Amino acid sequence: MLSSLLQMFQTRRKRSAELEAGFSLVELLVVLAIIAMTTAIVAPRVLGYLGSARTDSAKVQVKNLESALELYFLDSGRYPTQEEGLAALSTRPAGSPVWNGPYLKDAADLRDPWGNLYQYRAPEGEVSFAVISLGRDGKTGGEGEDRDIP
Repeated sequence: MLSSLLQMFQTRRKRSAELEAGFSLVELLVVLAIIAMTTAIVAPRVLGYLGSARTDSAKVQVKNLESALELYFLDSGRYPTQEEGLAALSTRPAGSPVWNGPYLKDAADLRDPWGNLYQYRAPEGEVSFAVISLGRDGKTGGEGEDRDIP
């Protein structure tokens, strides 16, 4: 009789443990609501930082390209022509007698953080060369992340 009472007690304990296991629907909805509110508050800030980080990165890359162009000038005595473009920094241009490049580690450095090619304007007369990123939209002008980065 004692063993049957003990067995009955253990069976009841198992059943009550099974009934209490898991989460109720209300508990799950509360957790999902908290996650949704947190995401709604944090996501815009994170996306804003991502945009400004790309702009800052493009500014740094433009300065690096300008430095590479200055090294090219010191070695060859001239800047690349418009036709040679920025590719002259990574591959020797035809007909260039002095070239101590590559001046860039990777030709992929010729793309801005949005995947667009950097624009190069060869020097003309008194006007110096220019390296420009057209920003996120890849078009001249714009505001915010779409603005040109000289």
